[in-house]
Amino acid sequence: MTLCRVLLTTLLAGAAPAALAQPISCQIPPSAIAPPPAVPDGPTRLLPITNYVLALSWAPDFCDIHAGDADAASECNGRTARFGFVLHGLWPDAAHETWPQWCPARPPATRQVPAAIVRQMACTTPSPTLLAHEWAKHGTCMAASPQAYFAQSSALFNAIRYPDMAALARRAHLTAGDLRTAFAEANPRYPRDAIGLLTREATALQEIHFCLDRTMHPAPCVSKTPPDSAEIRITPPPR
Repeated sequence: MTLCRVLLTTLLAGAAPAALAQPISCQIPPSAIAPPPAVPDGPTRLLPITNYVLALSWAPDFCDIHAGDADAASECNGRTARFGFVLHGLWPDAAHETWPQWCPARPPATRQVPAAIVRQMACTTPSPTLLAHEWAKHGTCMAASPQAYFAQSSALFNAIRYPDMAALARRAHLTAGDLRTAFAEANPRYPRDAIGLLTREATALQEIHFCLDRTMHPAPCVSKTPPDSAEIRITPPPR
């Protein structure tokens, strides 16, 4: 049994049974095209990994802003798929609030993501450009190949369970603490302090972050997140 399969089996064993899956609807396309390698947006940093962050983007908020972007078509057009959360990425972190990035790919791996992975990840991370970016910037610093990197991040993503986001979006006064509690109850493996939030314009939910230690076990989030008292607004999910 592979490491990723063992990881997924372990994670699923601790998941709450009554939970909503992601995506809302999606079909794997019959074919895909490999995206060009990502262009570095910063310097190479070779640093020891101290922890990880699994980042999940709330697609309704993303599509509220980027619905007209060509690269967002597969996520936001509503014809081929409808999404709640999508996998943004699995990020290695280092000490002192920094992180390794843009590491040299270990031969025979390259910075390019194969078309087969783009097709395989279409209902998890629907943007080929984002896949190319995540592998080149983050995956090269922690995995021997794109296949290994996306298998590990997918295993973690597929094990997450979700509260009723539509009901939470309808709440008149929802706080960051309410949202952390809802996710912790749906995912008993993750305590509240291992669940971080990223917001846009102070209140709009943009991402959920699940914080992990070096052994991929839940750990308190290092980065600053909105306090439990902060108000949160959720863009309603597609019907």
